[in-house]
Amino acid sequence: MLELEFTTEDLALSRLAISPLWETIASLRVLSDTDGHDGHTLHGPWLTAVRHRLARARLDLRPVTELLTPKIAAFVAPAPLTSAPDIRLELAALRAHPVERIHADLDTLGLPRYPDPAVAVDRVVTTIEAYWELAVAPYWPRIRAVLEADVRHRAQLLSTGGSRRLFADLDPGLSWEDGRLGVRLRSNRTGTFELGGRGLVLGPSAFAWPRVWLLATPPWQPLLRYPARGTATIWESRPAAPSDALTRVVGRPKARLLTLLREPATTTQLAALAGLTVGGASQHLTALRDAGLLRTTRLGRSILYARTETAEALVAGR
Repeated sequence: MLELEFTTEDLALSRLAISPLWETIASLRVLSDTDGHDGHTLHGPWLTAVRHRLARARLDLRPVTELLTPKIAAFVAPAPLTSAPDIRLELAALRAHPVERIHADLDTLGLPRYPDPAVAVDRVVTTIEAYWELAVAPYWPRIRAVLEADVRHRAQLLSTGGSRRLFADLDPGLSWEDGRLGVRLRSNRTGTFELGGRGLVLGPSAFAWPRVWLLATPPWQPLLRYPARGTATIWESRPAAPSDALTRVVGRPKARLLTLLREPATTTQLAALAGLTVGGASQHLTALRDAGLLRTTRLGRSILYARTETAEALVAGR
């Protein structure tokens, strides 16, 4: 077991944060996992839909996947600078990483350095962006809701029971004693690691399950990812019938379409499911998109519709 040694300053600087960039990278590891070690079973519904979508898009993921085995390159999944950053801000920061840090990470992984770092990093960021749009963004509202609920829960534990209660509840692989946090990693790494007054970022993650991940590569702020509470609920099926409250707000056809959009779908697919003409479904979907309840992603010649965070809240009755 590895022990993280905290000073008073480390406790003062420790914080909770979520990261869409990390979820994107971690989900890609799950997607690439053929043995089911990284959440294959738990994320089955997501895997089925996303693999089909990526096959249609013919997206080459190798510029990123080569950075994920056997470990994750630190520069593609650093600690977020804010509690809930936007994916665009995280990708902009990735583009701005100093070349010497990127090459240091590649050296650590035993990978060759980039002959042209600017071109290589641009290819990495472009690939992440394309993958995010197809595989994570359509589901981000419900993923984010689970992660934010976990953060609220941890903050409550910290306010009522201090660090001991916070760490004791995070994961069975963690233990807190005498100012040290014991972390049981898959690598079986042992010893003591001093945080050095930098604090520790705690990040709940949907795609980290069932593992605990530790990123402690200087100069990044130490980061501990742990499985978020309620991750299994992200893919739970919900009733196809819209609630009366939602129907009263947007009307029955639009409420029906919103409720059916459990998975991203095209106009033709939704029209068939809802018993509407393609033209009628298109009008309703356009209105919902203009109202900020739907987002769109292009997949070849098709347009996929997915619910926004506002729509997720309406469908869930929050």
